[in-house]
Amino acid sequence: MSLELAVAAALFTGVIAYALLGGADFGSGFYDLTAGGSRRGAELRTQVDHSLGPVWEANHVWLIYVLVVWWTGFPASFASTMSTLIFPMLFALLGIVLRGAAFAFRKYSGSLRQAQLFGAVFAASSLITPFFLGAAAGAIASGRVPAEGRGDVWGSWLTATSFFGGAIAVGTCAFLAGVFLVADAARAGRTHLVAQLRTRTLGVGAVTGLVVFAALVPLHEDAPTLWVGLSGRALPLVLLSAAAGAATLWLLWVGRHSVARLTALVAVAAVVSGWGIGQYPWLLVDEVTLTDAAGAPATLAALLVAVGIAGAVVLPALAYLFSLTQSEKWADAGH
Repeated sequence: MSLELAVAAALFTGVIAYALLGGADFGSGFYDLTAGGSRRGAELRTQVDHSLGPVWEANHVWLIYVLVVWWTGFPASFASTMSTLIFPMLFALLGIVLRGAAFAFRKYSGSLRQAQLFGAVFAASSLITPFFLGAAAGAIASGRVPAEGRGDVWGSWLTATSFFGGAIAVGTCAFLAGVFLVADAARAGRTHLVAQLRTRTLGVGAVTGLVVFAALVPLHEDAPTLWVGLSGRALPLVLLSAAAGAATLWLLWVGRHSVARLTALVAVAAVVSGWGIGQYPWLLVDEVTLTDAAGAPATLAALLVAVGIAGAVVLPALAYLFSLTQSEKWADAGH
């Protein structure tokens, strides 16, 4: 494997990890938003706070990792992407900042009105951030980001592909979050909440599936290079994602919540991987390949060493954190 391909693989591993962990994080905002009034939605919002509390900051490690690996390993493409997609990236960043602040301040609000305000900010920014990240991905996938310099800062992402990319990102995050929340509520013995969340998650999954199929129409015309890749070498991953998503819906329906989490992770990881393989060998579709965009070999080699060291230090700690949050002791603490 060449150095640039190894760095690209490390980069995309971070993208998948952020889609899975950060996606479940962001998607919880949908259920917070639709929980109902202060009294009726209290139990669901408490579950959201309990599930997110230990991990919401840790999940953003993957976004930082992706950005650092990208600008170090493929600097020119990073510069052109951030220059061209400055607005969706700024909107996504604003959403991340507001979301984190609101999530923290809601717990220490001095009045119900303040808690409602911070809760609304948390929920809204949880939807805004994945939408604009998905819109940015759509701009790259449709070949609207140049290899160098700045492209059209508005026209690059105000397109059908970017719109569907944002909508799919929001729906996928909400579906993933719902599956995790159902399992957490079941482990805590909250039977009524399990039924409520399961119904909503099944609805979100069905709607997201319809949006994905609807996106195939503009994708064929608006992003032909990606379409060829998705209908060719990435097709097995696309089919795997569809099968895993359908299996997740069935498992939720029959009450196999723990297994449903695994199939949901497979569904999201497969569709994100399909995107990456579908546009290979392009880094910026129709503009620059991975090989041409890569930095100096010495830089790439040093970057891989740094990634290895970071993985050895960070991954065990993250694994321990997640294992604690999935333990019976942590579930009991949520009552």
